[in-house]
Amino acid sequence: MSLSDEHADDGHGDHHLPATEDWPHGFGEASWWPFVTAIGASGIYVSMALFVLSMGESALVSQTVGAGALVGSVGIFLAGLYGWLYHAFVSDFWERGTDHHSGKTLKFAMLLFLGTELATFGAGFVYYFIVRGGEVWTQASIPHVFGSLVIVNTIILVISSVTLHMSHAALRNGDRGRFMQWLAATLLLGIVFIGGQVYEYYEFIVHEGFTITGGIYGSAFYGLTGLHGLHVTMGAVLLGIVFVRGYYGQYSAERHTSVSTASMYWHFVDVVWIFLVVVLYMGANLV
Repeated sequence: MSLSDEHADDGHGDHHLPATEDWPHGFGEASWWPFVTAIGASGIYVSMALFVLSMGESALVSQTVGAGALVGSVGIFLAGLYGWLYHAFVSDFWERGTDHHSGKTLKFAMLLFLGTELATFGAGFVYYFIVRGGEVWTQASIPHVFGSLVIVNTIILVISSVTLHMSHAALRNGDRGRFMQWLAATLLLGIVFIGGQVYEYYEFIVHEGFTITGGIYGSAFYGLTGLHGLHVTMGAVLLGIVFVRGYYGQYSAERHTSVSTASMYWHFVDVVWIFLVVVLYMGANLV
């Protein structure tokens, strides 16, 4: 009997979520969470477009619309990401009781994902370098954004990579207590970094009048640092899920694929930040 015949016999037809037996083995039951995540990600880009349309005297929409759409889209995106990861790893763990996923497959998938992230940030940097070398740059007003706050934030993020490495090493050595301690420190440092970036935005926008509408540099600065801040927030969500799973004892020296993939992502955003600091903060005022 064919797969379509089985569907016809059960009375549900073809309009249903694929069951576990229909799905490739090793990836669990099909889920709607990836679609929710994709809707949230698409909404972020739409929100950016609405914000652009709200600028100028002939604005087509209110800035409140763009800001509200952005907040809602980020919320949907993070909720979808959480549900996706929970469905793929946490609930699957409790149902199966074993690590049913291939470590090599998931690590390779993370590498592919980081490749797309590299392309995304690369496109942003290409835009910045093209503008940086053009005549419009010489006519732009470039504020001095490099200061003590960005130095402290950079140190915090670098230390978080070290603590995450220590956490992962402790887990591989079978020391669950130190694994949880270093992981908690990493998560705390990540949250502090996000808070530091929000405070930096507040200082620039409220006290110095440096906004995304303040010229070519403002659009590049807030576009790239905002994109990175979103990625750090995503990384904090991932580490939060890893922490909860670790608290319930779902990792061991032999089973730590999720920790490895989350660590790969976190180290990636750390490297991107250092590049951002060198190029966007320190290099903006260089002739």
